Amino acid sequence: MKAIWKDKIIAESDETRIVENNHYFPMSAVKQEYLEDSDTHTRCPWKGKASYFHIIIGAEKNKDAAWFYPSPSKAAKPIENYVAFWKGVKVTE
Repeated sequence: MKAIWKDKIIAESDETRIVENNHYFPMSAVKQEYLEDSDTHTRCPWKGKASYFHIIIGAEKNKDAAWFYPSPSKAAKPIENYVAFWKGVKVTE
């Protein structure tokens, strides 16, 4: 699977985990040079507290376009530190 934004591959892995129709990529498969920490956090009733990244390519910023669970609930442990994408990021094979 690949996560693509602005014709750049942000993440690529054969080992994504699918939860609620989202592909979560291992953190090691995500190109860190395109990520910037965000102060945004949300809470999922069953997964726990999510943290976000902005995606930066050149002068363009896609705010809070990637999220992950650094300390998920027990039920969501399989996606601990796995990253998912939205806001126009194309996830495809």
